[in-house]
Amino acid sequence: MLSDRRQRVLCALIEEYIRHAMPVGSRTLTERYSLGVSPATVRNDLSALEEGGFIFQPHTSAGRVPTDFGYRAFVDDLLENDLLQEENPYPEVVSQLRQRAQELDELMEQTSEALMRLTNCLSIVVAPSLLSARIRQISLISLSPRRVLLVVVSQDGEVLNRQIGFEEYVDAQDLAKVQNLMNMTFSGKTIDDMGTGAQEDMFASVHNPLFQVLLEELIVCVRESDDGRSRRTGLSSLMAMPEFSSSSSLMPLMRLMEHEDVLWSALDGAEGEDDQCLVRIGTENPVPELSDVSVVAGRYGRGESAGIVAVIGPTRMDYGSVIRAVRAAQQALADG
Repeated sequence: MLSDRRQRVLCALIEEYIRHAMPVGSRTLTERYSLGVSPATVRNDLSALEEGGFIFQPHTSAGRVPTDFGYRAFVDDLLENDLLQEENPYPEVVSQLRQRAQELDELMEQTSEALMRLTNCLSIVVAPSLLSARIRQISLISLSPRRVLLVVVSQDGEVLNRQIGFEEYVDAQDLAKVQNLMNMTFSGKTIDDMGTGAQEDMFASVHNPLFQVLLEELIVCVRESDDGRSRRTGLSSLMAMPEFSSSSSLMPLMRLMEHEDVLWSALDGAEGEDDQCLVRIGTENPVPELSDVSVVAGRYGRGESAGIVAVIGPTRMDYGSVIRAVRAAQQALADG
């Protein structure tokens, strides 16, 4: 447990390091920050913080830089003292996003770009899974005697569609009967409710080949639409930061951009945090390749219809600004 004075010294050092990405010495702290103590006391406090694992000295003649443990103490102090608890951070951003975007996909895209501008980091917005979205209505529209348009509307207002071709003619009356049956069967249910066992039971109870074909197409339609439902912006912004000046340092983030499984591992846990932000710093990340970056993430939406918004950047990120930006994005997306 740090004393109030050493906590102030640590916070000053981290704020200075965030601004300039250079090791920080005691003279810089006493000249630029009103710590209310002598330079000798600051030097003693820095030595104590180094012994405690909060900071380290990369070279004997250099100043100190924060460790992951030091950043954690800094972030916890921000959160515990309610320094980031504005009811509506960045209200103008939230208002503009809600006014300009008409659909969820458009809102996700604009929110990701706004996050990138606010943080200069990699921003990620993941849509709620369609597999857990409850179905409001299913429509089967005849495009021709052998082609049908399947339209699925979720209770959240998302619309999916898929064209289905048949080798034989599909009678309009048969199509209408199947549409009514599908709505009676699936209204208020999710694709997750239609597990293998449930699907087999439906096949056994409904002796209608057209129903069975369209059920399979319905499940495929939702599962395919569920892939690639994330928006990621800002990799070029990271390239301008000294931490990512070499191509090797960018490779883990390139993998994150290319592979959904790495993305889910990085964000694992954010979906259970309600409206709070999850902050993982460096080696706290479950993915070893992300041990040099920090992740600030939170969910938006409620219950089964929840998505994730996140910012990924160097451990030297401005945590206060990033947490506020993520919270603003959560607000913008909550009613999107």
